[in-house]
Amino acid sequence: MSLLKGDVTQLLAELSGGNRSVVDRLIPVVYDELHQLAERELRRERAGHTLNATALVHEAYVKLIDQHRVDWQNRAHFMAIAAQSMRRILINYAKSRSAQKRGSGMPVITFIEE
Repeated sequence: MSLLKGDVTQLLAELSGGNRSVVDRLIPVVYDELHQLAERELRRERAGHTLNATALVHEAYVKLIDQHRVDWQNRAHFMAIAAQSMRRILINYAKSRSAQKRGSGMPVITFIEE
């Protein structure tokens, strides 16, 4: 499927207007670009990261499509917000991994001296 940039902008405008059916047409058009963006973001992370580009794209895409208050301007605006979303996902992922290492979820025990 070969859509022009204006066509993507039109799909995004329809999505902003509440037309959820355009999601099925939008995914194939922007997926490769999102995947390249995810690979670029992951290259900035430490080696051996357990989150891969495909998983990052899927998480970011779900967050992007669930946005109800975004007035998508164009493809570049969508990609900029996607990059920001991916960075936030990576930050939250790192925080949760760090918390697991430090006993997250363990019961707090209070020490009382007698």
